[in-house]
Amino acid sequence: MPEQMTKSALPSVQAEGHEVTPRLEIRNIRRFFEGRAVVDDVSLTVLPGQVTCLLGPSGCGKSTTLRMIAGVEMQDEGEIYVDGKLICDTLFRVPPERREIGLMFQDFALFPHLSVGDNVAFGLKGPKDQKRARAHELLDRVSLAQYIDDYPHQLSGGEQQRVALARALAPRPKIMLMDEPFSGLDNRLRDGIRDETLSVLKEEDTAVLLVTHEPEEAMRMADEIALMRDGRIVQQGAPYNVYTRPVDKAAVAFFSDVNTLPAQVNGALAETPFGQFLAPGVPDGTDVEIVFRPQHLRIDFDRNGRGPEATARDGVPARGIVQRARFLGNESLVEFRMDFDGSILKATVPNVFLPAEGRAMWLTVPRDRCFVFPR
Repeated sequence: MPEQMTKSALPSVQAEGHEVTPRLEIRNIRRFFEGRAVVDDVSLTVLPGQVTCLLGPSGCGKSTTLRMIAGVEMQDEGEIYVDGKLICDTLFRVPPERREIGLMFQDFALFPHLSVGDNVAFGLKGPKDQKRARAHELLDRVSLAQYIDDYPHQLSGGEQQRVALARALAPRPKIMLMDEPFSGLDNRLRDGIRDETLSVLKEEDTAVLLVTHEPEEAMRMADEIALMRDGRIVQQGAPYNVYTRPVDKAAVAFFSDVNTLPAQVNGALAETPFGQFLAPGVPDGTDVEIVFRPQHLRIDFDRNGRGPEATARDGVPARGIVQRARFLGNESLVEFRMDFDGSILKATVPNVFLPAEGRAMWLTVPRDRCFVFPR
């Protein structure tokens, strides 16, 4: 038996009051191309029935990480485990076809010369009638059983995506790796098919690792988000925590537009035209940025050159002049040029709010919606 197979099993993870061995565990994996680390010390775990999303911009190492887990590419450092058993390090390697890992990609890659049923059954072994029964079972779960004898070209893009899902689930994989599988779908179909796909995967108790560059998709599907940048995971946690407790300005900006106020810290306070912001633990003289999202900027009317009263929660109001207002369907975007330095701040407001260009209005920044980061 190879030495690598004798390594101790992974520690269990506490989940809902009992210990669960991670279905997938990757430890400190690295991959170098031409001396550059495209995946740099990445570690994560995925439990049975859990959806974890690798979220980040193109080129950050997401897909390379997936390929190493699938076994189609070898890591230069680190280890990969399934159900506590080593499947790959830099010396020992279980071949891809024995890893019990399913794959779904943007390109569904259905075989055009095979029927829908034969596409789903393609990776199965055993008697033909058993394979057809399994194909029918899965096609029924994705509401396509009536098309079992049709061919891929007779289906819509959304239907082909569901066939690809059924094919990937047919061998009952322990883990499903999904690389931007919905990006080629029409926006009107995408939400429904994502929800349908997630429901089927949860019912199968499959551990899912989903790669996407779309924050909305990650927030909609994931139980946990791993935010990647330049080959590294910079933040990991539940979607709510990643969104509301970002590690830096770039993490805030990846999920939405941001407004930024420059400031300098003195006595744990950052002074701005909107008043003071708390900056505990930041040394005096440190240049910082106050970062907040457009939906958190509060707008008030001008009252003969005066704005609302300052409060501890919202700070000091500052005046801005409307530069542009646009209705975006479910919200309005208003851009203001600020009196204090001529900078542009953006505010979003639910429903229709279209103040005239050149109108003076007063803005405040709620303190509990702001982040202070070193500049």
